[in-house]
Amino acid sequence: MRTEEVVFASEAYQRAKALWKGRIPPSRTRRVVAGTERSVPFGKGRDPRSLGELLDLAARDMGWTVELDQARLISDWHRFVGDAMAAHTEVIEIRDGALVVQCDSTTWATELRRLRGEILTRILDAYPEVELRELRFLAPGAPSWKHGPRSVPGRGPRDTYG
Repeated sequence: MRTEEVVFASEAYQRAKALWKGRIPPSRTRRVVAGTERSVPFGKGRDPRSLGELLDLAARDMGWTVELDQARLISDWHRFVGDAMAAHTEVIEIRDGALVVQCDSTTWATELRRLRGEILTRILDAYPEVELRELRFLAPGAPSWKHGPRSVPGRGPRDTYG
């Protein structure tokens, strides 16, 4: 591991550990007013917090809210298109502001392309922080021998089907 990764990992661990113990990290501490340095029982900020509240605070502090919203969007895909369409589609990824969906047939891909604007509006109403700008619906096609974002030009594999 590089030194930046080690530093980031240790800082993230220390922040998470402080949150778990109920202490707020230094970036979110309250200012102490002169004369009120002592802690008062049953005072403001002394109530126990729920686990969900602590996890939300940790996600905001670590900057994970966009990624968590994207994961929720993928798991809630059936809410936006309905159960019938969701049964014939699969969310592949979210990359560069585009949600990529693989469809079972070209008919389903064409129907979803027709409803693209309505689906995108529903998604942005439910998850405004997801940073989504585009929906891509892929129809099934011939097998692709490209794996990953980079490829070498050429004719591809030979004697595969013969």
